[in-house]
Amino acid sequence: MNVGIKNKEQFMKLWTKTYNTHGKPDWSHILPYYSNDIYFKDSIQEIKGIEEFKKMVERLTDRSNELEMIIYNIIMKGKIILFEWEMKLSFGKYPKSSIYGSSRITLDKEGKIKEQRDYYDLWGDIFDNIPWFAKHYRNFMKKKFG
Repeated sequence: MNVGIKNKEQFMKLWTKTYNTHGKPDWSHILPYYSNDIYFKDSIQEIKGIEEFKKMVERLTDRSNELEMIIYNIIMKGKIILFEWEMKLSFGKYPKSSIYGSSRITLDKEGKIKEQRDYYDLWGDIFDNIPWFAKHYRNFMKKKFG
């Protein structure tokens, strides 16, 4: 059976099925669409190979109480998929918070995901959800970098 991503509609269906509106995420249906030599990079880590990628998603599943992803915009041109997203997650006793980002997916010739690069401001989005800290953090960032 040839497992590969053919179009953005199929990709969106697979991707949004991974994340639930309530409960832990489940990657079992989408992992076959990843290449064995997947290269993944985000603000926290860089991973090479499907076994290390599986370990990463297992860690995220173990740590999160709930994880939901909303895709706002998506384009697919050739073997490249770009999309904007909001990830709503909760850990431990903390309330659900949102992280906003975008991802670039590169497919191989069979349509499997060979590269995934996620872009997001992890600390800014986390700190924005702490009412007494958010304003101080944003003022600091504006003063130092704005």
